[in-house]
Amino acid sequence: MTQQDSELKHKTADDGDNGVPQPFASRAEFQQQIQHILARASQELQLFDADFALWQLGSSASDALLRRFLSGGGRLQLVAHNNSHLERDCPRLLRLLKEYGHAIECRLTSRALRQLSDSFCLADGRHIVRRFHQDHLRGEAVYDNPKATEVSAERFAGIWLEAGPGLRASTTGL
Repeated sequence: MTQQDSELKHKTADDGDNGVPQPFASRAEFQQQIQHILARASQELQLFDADFALWQLGSSASDALLRRFLSGGGRLQLVAHNNSHLERDCPRLLRLLKEYGHAIECRLTSRALRQLSDSFCLADGRHIVRRFHQDHLRGEAVYDNPKATEVSAERFAGIWLEAGPGLRASTTGL
């Protein structure tokens, strides 16, 4: 774990707002909250977005956090309407998929689900970062509050069941 990762984990653990919604309204604030939730995750990450273009999943910081999470036995589930951005712009994520294919599963939504327009990341059934609409950056993050994740967790389970196979380790570009 790098010093930056350690500082991020320490900062998020002591932020004083645990359980209380923390609103955000900019790209930088959203991306910061994604880094915070990745740093907090230990067992399960469930991500849903149209294409993950704003998530920076291909960044070196996200790679380090996801690598730590996966090497600790974590399980990562992603559902998207379209995987083009991940295939084209996230070689680090594709490398993780190849190295940790047993712990990462990516799916694509069916045509019937393409109208879903929110976006969220759930971690360990306790933390959530959600954007209310994929076309806007407004959203909120809530940490250490299992109750705040219940509705999105149920939605994710339903989306997951209806989604089909998506990104695979053999994707061109690896």
